[in-house]
Amino acid sequence: MGQEKSRNEEMDLAQVQELCISFMKECPSGALHLHEFKRIFGVPSSSAEESLYIETIFHSFDTNNDNALDFLEYVAALNLILRGNLEDRLKWSFKMYDKDGNGKLDRHEVKRLIRVRRLLKSALLEQSRTSNMNMTPTQICDRIFELVDQNQDGQLTLSEFLEGAQKDEWVMKQLKLDINVTDWVVQNCGMLP
Repeated sequence: MGQEKSRNEEMDLAQVQELCISFMKECPSGALHLHEFKRIFGVPSSSAEESLYIETIFHSFDTNNDNALDFLEYVAALNLILRGNLEDRLKWSFKMYDKDGNGKLDRHEVKRLIRVRRLLKSALLEQSRTSNMNMTPTQICDRIFELVDQNQDGQLTLSEFLEGAQKDEWVMKQLKLDINVTDWVVQNCGMLP
């Protein structure tokens, strides 16, 4: 459905069984809890911002809100990270940053998004080749709203978020949770891409 060929392949039974074995090794209780999730992602307990970010990711995948990821939630999360199409990833990014759950991103939420992206880039030792590091989060936020906020109400709806990201490459880079974790997941979790 509009996905690249490499991402469009369905997981076969052997891959699902391997995921299950790996999951049960990491989580013998059958549930992945937040402290285990943080350990897997290597989040130090001293980093409050990284910890909060990982908690946000964890809770975005905990669809039944039981403070644990069961195997189905785990597979759904890996599928989104490893094989999700652009629109699904953008919707997930939007959900991640819509802290108050009102279906709109305000300037505060967009600035948080920008700060988290910078944190991720430095945490993953990714060198930014763009001039965005010279811009403040407020300047980046102002530019995003100038380009994306179609009705100029000071809030980005999901529709504006999706359209803006897909129309403008710079906006896409600012709004998408662009964490290329495929290699990391495969290496550290024994998952198949």
